[in-house]
Amino acid sequence: LSVAAFEDGKFSQAFPAFGVERRGAPVQAFTRISDSPIRLRSQIYNPDYVIVQDATLLETVDVASGIKDDGIIIINTTEKPESLKLDTKARVMTVDATKVAMDVIGIPIVNTVLLGAFAGATGEINVESIKKAIRNRFSGKVAEKNSNAIQKAYDLIKGEEA
Repeated sequence: LSVAAFEDGKFSQAFPAFGVERRGAPVQAFTRISDSPIRLRSQIYNPDYVIVQDATLLETVDVASGIKDDGIIIINTTEKPESLKLDTKARVMTVDATKVAMDVIGIPIVNTVLLGAFAGATGEINVESIKKAIRNRFSGKVAEKNSNAIQKAYDLIKGEEA
């Protein structure tokens, strides 16, 4: 996401947050995107957007904690947003990123798929910039399949807005 923002001509900053958790425990990662240089170097406590890669986290983690009222939460799930009953004023959007990953890439790795959904849901990053960032990192069929999965998730989440 950070590299795609850079491709869009924006300033970006990305970093993970690890605790003493065991392997397989929830992990947070943060990305700041701005039209001007970013001087702040801290965790993000009031995000504009939240992406949830695994919907089982909804049972144990308050994914809506601190999100701005006009924010967007994107969740990888087969459920409809209204069935999740999150306690938030933020908009909740869902996409079955696992299905997209399996259908297009052939493995259940959802991170790039969710970047496509993010581009479609927020308009913050151009979907072509995400695909370019992927092509800069990977080549051949890996880049092609991921680019196709990004586009499919982008199209799916845009369809949800209709």
